[in-house]
Amino acid sequence: MSKLRVSSFSISLDGFGAGPNQDLENPLGVGGKDLHKWVFGTQTFQKLFGNSVGSTGIDNDFAVRGFENIGAWIMGRNLFGPIRGAWPDQEWKGWWGNNPPIIPLFLYLLTTAVLQLKWKGNNILFVTDGIASALKKAKEAAKGKDIRVGGGVATIREYLKAGLIDDMHLAISPLLLGSGEHLLQGIDLKKLGYRCIEHVPTETATHVVIGK
Repeated sequence: MSKLRVSSFSISLDGFGAGPNQDLENPLGVGGKDLHKWVFGTQTFQKLFGNSVGSTGIDNDFAVRGFENIGAWIMGRNLFGPIRGAWPDQEWKGWWGNNPPIIPLFLYLLTTAVLQLKWKGNNILFVTDGIASALKKAKEAAKGKDIRVGGGVATIREYLKAGLIDDMHLAISPLLLGSGEHLLQGIDLKKLGYRCIEHVPTETATHVVIGK
């Protein structure tokens, strides 16, 4: 059966999954890029950009797991672009431009309709009628494989609050952001039936898997 998963999602020690003031110069918010240092040097991450180098070990193992049996990705508006409010620019093609590095279908949750685009075999579907609709479309596209919720924070929170996420891998980075987008604030995971099913520390992150 298809599962809804969060994988390789980095947060700070104080629980922020993105820094404040996201813009073109700071796609992950101010300081947000530092959350992901654990994965940048891994073999899995480097392969996404055509490189043959990269580290192996625990960090890489978790990165590998994030791509296993994935048939579709669901992402929120701010992983498509930094635009808030009305959508004035139909020419924006996402942070990756014409060549997004991930192959499975992307479903972007937006509140404003934008153009339907297709880039080099990577299908991009914009969903404007909520998380349930996006999940239904993702399941149809995944054809029995799992669906990965790639973020951002607001999108993961919506699926968590609805109890729809089957398991969630968080990479807790050893730094404090102080402000930004908090992943778990106000969400009672225990009441929703979640528990910690795995935790593994490395030099660059503590990997925690939460599931039901």
